[in-house]
Amino acid sequence: MESAQGIEAVSLANKKIILGVTGGIAAYKAAELCRLLIRAGADVRVVMTAAAQQFVTPLTFQALSGKPVPTSLWEAASGDGMEHIHLSRGADLLLVAPASADFLARLTHGRADDLLSALCLARACPLAVAPAMNREMWAAAPTRRNLEQLRADGVSLLGPATGEQACGETGLGRMLEPADLLAALPALLDAGPLAGKRVVITAGPTYEPIDPVRGLTNLSSGKMGYAVAQAATEAGATVCLVSGPTCLASPAGVTRIDVQSAADMRRAVLAALPADVFIAVAAVADYRVDAAAAQKLKKSAAGLTLQLVATPDILAEVAALPDAPFCVGFAAETGQLAEHAEAKRRKKKLPLLVGNLAQDTLGQDTAELVLFDDRGEHRLPRADKLVQARHLISHLVNLLN
Repeated sequence: MESAQGIEAVSLANKKIILGVTGGIAAYKAAELCRLLIRAGADVRVVMTAAAQQFVTPLTFQALSGKPVPTSLWEAASGDGMEHIHLSRGADLLLVAPASADFLARLTHGRADDLLSALCLARACPLAVAPAMNREMWAAAPTRRNLEQLRADGVSLLGPATGEQACGETGLGRMLEPADLLAALPALLDAGPLAGKRVVITAGPTYEPIDPVRGLTNLSSGKMGYAVAQAATEAGATVCLVSGPTCLASPAGVTRIDVQSAADMRRAVLAALPADVFIAVAAVADYRVDAAAAQKLKKSAAGLTLQLVATPDILAEVAALPDAPFCVGFAAETGQLAEHAEAKRRKKKLPLLVGNLAQDTLGQDTAELVLFDDRGEHRLPRADKLVQARHLISHLVNLLN
């Protein structure tokens, strides 16, 4: 059910997308991706390499897209032998999914010895690739060099993900799931209500060291912040996610900066500005140890006294900037939610604050939220955190407009 709701949240109406399919077991996922693109309103044309046809037939994609599937430079469909030129003219995006290690290498060096590689070289639209390969191939030095060059050439990289691979090994190299790729496209296509907007989001806990092996932290899982990052990307925003320590995978299309302490998070947030919107979801520690020990503290029957000092209030600092973005705060309370959340919103002069009861939300996949703005309270009944994140982004868009 959640997957369907995520798909319905993405609109690619009238966007012309060329879907390139290269050889690899993940080619079967490209069929589902083609279906989702069309369901989202896109006009899809599929181009396949010879290796891709060893896994899925052109007839499959022809049935899904309703269009012939060119596979060779030497086809005469256009009548002049210039299919590699004509196909990208008027297209909004060329997406290669899956993109094998071999194809990435050929793309890096400007090879043009088949239809898809020639099309990439002669394209007149942005190019994005969704890598898919064995974990050792992904980690290999030649692949890393190729990826660095592709990024420098302006190619957008979507994924890969970590997980079980067809070879039986587990690691980084799986192609992103079709629904995740779909969610990443609006930001590349300037589609959606937040198209052209830059959004900075914080997520997860922070960790304040006591000594080299101990620290102060909290129970935040980061799930809400990551869900908000995905929802903002679905709405077309360019998203920078500043994350404390979590075990979560980055949402597709999101730039992620990993931090540890509140001071680290503050520096990363300020460096990520300017932005149009700042959403402070992270559960930032309110205090840190005044002087963390350089060596492990030994247990003593006499007990231990720690001198704590306040950490920086990142949200308040950003909201007070002369060119402050539209700031959204989060308040996790254990009681008197409305009273405490509204007081926090007014103190920090925030246009929008999201409140929740910590005991009902931390670490869970669902949440019950209350949105506080100048018009009052807006309750969101308990639902999956991604669903709630989409409601939040929709409400934010209405306030921006």
